[in-house]
Amino acid sequence: MKNYCLLTLAFVGILVSCKKTENTNTSPQYKSLTEAVYASGNIYPKNEYKLTANADGFLIKQTAFEGDAVGKNQLLFQLESASQEARLEASSNILRQSEANFSDNSPILDELEAQLRNSRTKLANDSVNFKRYKELYARNATTRIEYERAELAFQTSKNDVSARRKAWLRTKNQLYVDLQNSKSNFKVNAREEDNYRIKSFEAGKLYEIYKKQGELVRRGEAVALVGDANEVYAQLAIDESDFVKVQIGQTVLVKIDVYKDKIFKANVTKLYPKLNKADQTFRVDAEFMEEKPNAYYGMTIEANIVVSENPRVLTIPKNYLVGSDSVWIEENDDKKKIKITKGVENLDMVEVKAGLSEKSILMLVN
Repeated sequence: MKNYCLLTLAFVGILVSCKKTENTNTSPQYKSLTEAVYASGNIYPKNEYKLTANADGFLIKQTAFEGDAVGKNQLLFQLESASQEARLEASSNILRQSEANFSDNSPILDELEAQLRNSRTKLANDSVNFKRYKELYARNATTRIEYERAELAFQTSKNDVSARRKAWLRTKNQLYVDLQNSKSNFKVNAREEDNYRIKSFEAGKLYEIYKKQGELVRRGEAVALVGDANEVYAQLAIDESDFVKVQIGQTVLVKIDVYKDKIFKANVTKLYPKLNKADQTFRVDAEFMEEKPNAYYGMTIEANIVVSENPRVLTIPKNYLVGSDSVWIEENDDKKKIKITKGVENLDMVEVKAGLSEKSILMLVN
């Protein structure tokens, strides 16, 4: 992952080239030296999420397409299910019938109320008749049989009114229960119908659609990818040997191929402690500080994470190193190989902590 020539140290303000310098002598010089860790990665939108189906069905309607901006709770896809539609229609019909049965013009209650009114009318007549026979019987103007017949008719009518009133109340209560059950059943089926409508959770951009119109979508299957197009971040991969140098808050200089020589500035915002064993890298996230690139999902980027900045250190060109810690110098018209103590380094320059001075003459030996 380190020392890639794809990223020049123009990233960190130092002129760098991957070409070998000419075969000439040089001397160490005091310069400002910036140490940076190379990283590669991609641009992703924040708050991205996948829309999944909550039911099995065929995709019959699509209201948005890749690249479209979508609002919160916007209907994007419609699934079809004949059995669910039939259940919803049946529950809707039952609810309408239950509402009619419990309404002020309910035919069932109207019939019972009419029967109750008739029984009350008969009770009134039988009550008057019973009183008349009671008076006649008291004056010995009628027989006991006629009196008892009138009394029985009155009591029967009284019981009939009571029974019909109870039947009316019982039926009304049952119709109310039926109405509430119908409402609940309809709500359940309506909510189930919502499972066939796939809506966005938050506003964003529709980046990818995984299903085509007419295809079968299974419950739990992803249908589309949505993310916040106004907020993007860099997801970087860093070699495990460099990970210990990286800290939150460090400056990241990002180069994106589609922007050619433009450099974007970002800050390290999150370190992930789990090693990716496939490529021996750690994940680091960075957020852009000022100008942000366009939210093209997954754009490839290269970056330098600035881990240290030294305003004045003794440096030599990196291509003068022999091995990891030696150089050739000219001494008394002869060449001599010596070891040096290195400090920080970048793609082009190496800090020399010991072994050389400004007067040393370095030789580039092929």
